[in-house]
Amino acid sequence: MNEKRERADGRTGTAQESSWSSWPSREALTRLGVPRGRIVLDYSMITALSVWVLAGCYTSGGFDGWYTPLPPLGFGLCVAAALGYHHTTLDHRLAASLGLLGVIALCGLGAYAAGAPTPATVMWIVVSIMAMERLPLPFALATVVVLVPGFVEADETGILGAGLTTGAVLLAGYSLRLDAHARGAGFQLLAQERLAREAEAASAALAERARIAREIHDVLAHSLSAQMVHLEVARLQIEAGADRSEILKLVTSARSMAREGLAETRHALSALRGDMVPVEEYLRELARQDRAEVDVSGERRNLPAEASQAVRRVAQEALTNVRKHAPGARTRIRFAYEADEIALEICDSGPPVTAEGGGEGYGLGSSGSGYGLVGMRERAELLGGSLDAGPDGPGFAVRLRVPA
Repeated sequence: MNEKRERADGRTGTAQESSWSSWPSREALTRLGVPRGRIVLDYSMITALSVWVLAGCYTSGGFDGWYTPLPPLGFGLCVAAALGYHHTTLDHRLAASLGLLGVIALCGLGAYAAGAPTPATVMWIVVSIMAMERLPLPFALATVVVLVPGFVEADETGILGAGLTTGAVLLAGYSLRLDAHARGAGFQLLAQERLAREAEAASAALAERARIAREIHDVLAHSLSAQMVHLEVARLQIEAGADRSEILKLVTSARSMAREGLAETRHALSALRGDMVPVEEYLRELARQDRAEVDVSGERRNLPAEASQAVRRVAQEALTNVRKHAPGARTRIRFAYEADEIALEICDSGPPVTAEGGGEGYGLGSSGSGYGLVGMRERAELLGGSLDAGPDGPGFAVRLRVPA
């Protein structure tokens, strides 16, 4: 039940405190966030008032003889009532809270009846301040009003002194209430900030999981599916008694795909660990294998893992397509660090696109490496970028732009 009440308090929060007829927030009713020096000062003041009340009871002459044990007993009862009042207000139990304040007020009345007006006045003041600090304001003000006649009766100066006492009580109690409210609001803001950080961390974890899933899919799923196709064709040809050289060609192609998939798996794991080589070095390594020219421009900077992987995959796929569709063509790789994004362009001087492989089919299907540029286009769009691929003069061009 208390947990449900705490959750309800957390949902209403500051809006609940803004209503003058509502309880203070639970954070305001606790001592969370109170400086250690303030706590020491409060307990010192409570101790001093307790000594003053007990000493006043005995110096008044009203607790002599058989009545000597009454002040300590009454004081213990007041302490128990005050502790209970702290818990009942935390639980927003109005009747129990008013009843416990009534116990302390009646102890003050007993002290006044025994001839100790000063201790009685101190206890009534404490009751009034406690009510103003922790109860809904209508009931807190009603409590003070009930005790005003006691202030008038106990004060030798009459109505003027009682008025000053009442005004001081209202001011002190409401000041403590405002201070507690400000502290509670601060804790609510901290709690909201903590929840926001937790939500952000959870979102980042989900995004990282999605990135890992894409890496696994790009590296393994396409590569393995292409190998399975080649091996299945090889099996069918073996059963059909096909020429040995054709079967060997398929098996060799599948082995090449497995080798490339393994290399890309290593690259992907390096990317996930954050220790992969810079993009321009990777491009130069690819270019050496295909004797391509590389042109890097702009000021080098660290790139997000997703953007870096997109560049690597598109470059690899584009070069693979050049080898497949335009073997021997001259290839040029341009990579640029721009203000808010990076740009990659891979152009070849291969033969004109034929009708058989023309248009979008040149390089945009699944290639021997198993990574289609269609998938790379989807990756670029997920990053807020774009990928264009198509004929460029006698050859073919792939252009990638992603924010980074």
